[in-house]
Amino acid sequence: MKIVMFYHSLTSDWNHGNAHFLRGVVKELQKKEYEVIVYEPRDNWSLRNLTKDYGAEKANEFKRYYPTLEPHFYDAEATDYKNLVSDADVVIVHEWNAPELVAALGAIKEEVGYKLLFHDTHHRAVSDVSSMAQYDFTNYDGALVFGKVIKQIYEQNNWIDRVWTWHEAADTDLFKADRDQEKEGDLVWIGNWGDDERTEELMEFLIKPVKELGIKAKVYGVRYPEKALKALKEAGIEYGGWLPNYKVPEVFSKYKVTVHVPRRPYVEMLPGIPTIRPFEAMACGIPLICSPWRDTENLFDAGADYLMAADGDQMGYKIAEVLKSAQLAQSLSIQGQETIKQKHTCSKRVEELENILNEIESPLAVQMKINHDE
Repeated sequence: MKIVMFYHSLTSDWNHGNAHFLRGVVKELQKKEYEVIVYEPRDNWSLRNLTKDYGAEKANEFKRYYPTLEPHFYDAEATDYKNLVSDADVVIVHEWNAPELVAALGAIKEEVGYKLLFHDTHHRAVSDVSSMAQYDFTNYDGALVFGKVIKQIYEQNNWIDRVWTWHEAADTDLFKADRDQEKEGDLVWIGNWGDDERTEELMEFLIKPVKELGIKAKVYGVRYPEKALKALKEAGIEYGGWLPNYKVPEVFSKYKVTVHVPRRPYVEMLPGIPTIRPFEAMACGIPLICSPWRDTENLFDAGADYLMAADGDQMGYKIAEVLKSAQLAQSLSIQGQETIKQKHTCSKRVEELENILNEIESPLAVQMKINHDE
């Protein structure tokens, strides 16, 4: 079976949180001997910023960690999409693509005869509903969405006929525990500052507790405004800039604890969707403490896989508790890893995808059956 995927970027994870899951899924599909081709726009935003800030050599570094992955580039303004998918059995289109591409792949789907799925990993279904009108899902077999609440929204709005929940997960070949490394500090946080979607939360649950505890901490990420950098400096927190996603396990191994501070749209409107960060932390065995979020889908076991802090004061208390108690830290590490291995690996998500594809009968197969019956 040949699977063609259109995503923002396989090459770059600069401010591109979906790169981890995409890379892991492609690798697992390859292990099952599927032919997989991933297309990304030649001048995509993530790769352009990565290359501008760090150079082309750094952009190619991911291949050392994912030697079997090979991105394919296309020019959005002058591409014969029919040629790109002419022999595809399955086509998956990520939401971070132009509406024109989404429509074009739907328009030629019946002629070519592939199964066609839309993959949604964004909160715009609730935060920017009008933008969904840009997408033409004619001839799509369904959508893969990263939470049940998104699935319900799709169904309520009749955006697409069939919808499946397909959560993100960890690439456990790369994201795995190495807790015996000598520690460089107490706490590390990895995440982009972004668009003021969690500024108050980061101040309350990260910067303030670290400052009050006086612990050694470091923060990695991009798009930090001057006010954020100033707040980090005043709290004594080192800023490490952009961290390639494939380097995250190495960094986690050198710190004693991390925190997860989800963006406000996920907390308020998308319960049950934690984003990729908790999956990464638990897979790497670093003790994790979260600011409030509702695990409505029972992905994890709060209190065993991770700790929850109701407010900034409680966050400071729980950080101190984990740093003080080797037994608590070890328990969180072991339990979190086990939950990821049992429920949330890219390998398991590929099995879920296979089951979904088995539910879909391709237009080509349907037409062949009709011709045979006639």
